[in-house]
Amino acid sequence: MTDGFGRTIDYLRISVTDKCNLRCRYCMPREGIALIPHRELLTLEEVYRVVRIMAGMGICKVRITGGEPLVRKNVTKLIKDIHGLPGMEEIAMTTNGVLLGEQVEELKAAGLTGVNISLDTLHPQTFERITGFDRHGQVMEAVEKVLEQGMKLKINCVPCRGLNDTELTELASLAKERPVDIRYIELMPVGCGRDFEGIPSHEILAGLEACYGKAQLSEEKRGNGPARYYDFPGFCGKVGFISPISHKFCGECNRVRLTAEGRLKLCLHYDRGLELKPLLRGGATDGDIRHEVEEALQKKPKEHDFEHIGEREGSEKRKMVQIGG
Repeated sequence: MTDGFGRTIDYLRISVTDKCNLRCRYCMPREGIALIPHRELLTLEEVYRVVRIMAGMGICKVRITGGEPLVRKNVTKLIKDIHGLPGMEEIAMTTNGVLLGEQVEELKAAGLTGVNISLDTLHPQTFERITGFDRHGQVMEAVEKVLEQGMKLKINCVPCRGLNDTELTELASLAKERPVDIRYIELMPVGCGRDFEGIPSHEILAGLEACYGKAQLSEEKRGNGPARYYDFPGFCGKVGFISPISHKFCGECNRVRLTAEGRLKLCLHYDRGLELKPLLRGGATDGDIRHEVEEALQKKPKEHDFEHIGEREGSEKRKMVQIGG
């Protein structure tokens, strides 16, 4: 399955809810958001149907996201069903980790192959200042339980000046001591992210090298995304950088997103896409849906334009938690 620029699309990110049990300041307002009415959310059966159709078109890697995906009931069954599809190679999840520890064994048994935990700091006080909740201990417990299960684990950190900028080097110590990949993701100016100042990847890399020694760019492919990974002397895991602002990687984009209310979102920057819910609930056949998806992919934008996100027509105006990241 290819888009209008010849890029192979084999990766689908699925938001199963816009609810979240944290309030990360760069992602969601402290007062929360106007939630999608339950009847407007895709049912998990509808989500599975979309994945089944797109798996037949070449999707072989799926990531479950939110909001916080583990607040959605029966998400484990969805993972199990997707795991049973022919040709499905990877099923991963991005979570804040608060509910993960108590469910990780069940999720692995259902077919989950990897977990990304969002964690911006090793300090409980900073964690509470960023997220609004005292849940740091639960997240660190989840980290240990995922490792005990032998699952692939990545820690996602969003560096922001004035929030966690003095603690980024310390966070990397997790990769030194454990088989964990730490990824620093440049802040994207979507929703609440526009109110904060991100830190470019090269600046973080320089700080890490000053502390841990010279890094070597890794040639090993790790995962489906655009992260560039580095090896540091004596580290068990790797350190990665996702740099949508300082280094565009759109030429290698292999993904589309399914939002919780049923939009096939073609690019994180833009609000346009294919509305699948009317098709799913209006009697469309699998063939009809497949045809519409193929047509939509030909309109996938060549690249994002985050530098002018508030100025360009069709720019995304929703909060990141409403999109699925």
